[in-house]
Amino acid sequence: MNIKILGPGLKKDEVFFEAATGEGRGIWCGPPVKPGDEAVAEFELPALLMRWVDIVPADQEGHGIRMEGNEIVLTGVLDNIEEDGTGCLQLDGELIMFECLGEPMALGSVVEVRTREIRLYPVYL
Repeated sequence: MNIKILGPGLKKDEVFFEAATGEGRGIWCGPPVKPGDEAVAEFELPALLMRWVDIVPADQEGHGIRMEGNEIVLTGVLDNIEEDGTGCLQLDGELIMFECLGEPMALGSVVEVRTREIRLYPVYL
């Protein structure tokens, strides 16, 4: 996903970023960046998420990234969940992988994924 660095966060290597679908924050796992830098980043959600708690049906259609308090909310299409709990969220054409537990959810539906941490890895083209 194409992102633009807005500024540093409070934690080590934390940055605030802007993407075509909204703004968020994450832990930058690459060479140092500064405000104004642009990068292509792969998102990783390191926390184990619970379906129907951290992953819930969205009130609206569409894709987006936003912050609510200490959480980052990703809105997209629930693309897949394997038997082992590996899931995939499609957000603006990008796939974001995560691990989850809980009762089944309808694939292809628009969901909100709430997490406290996103890790951002640079992608070199």
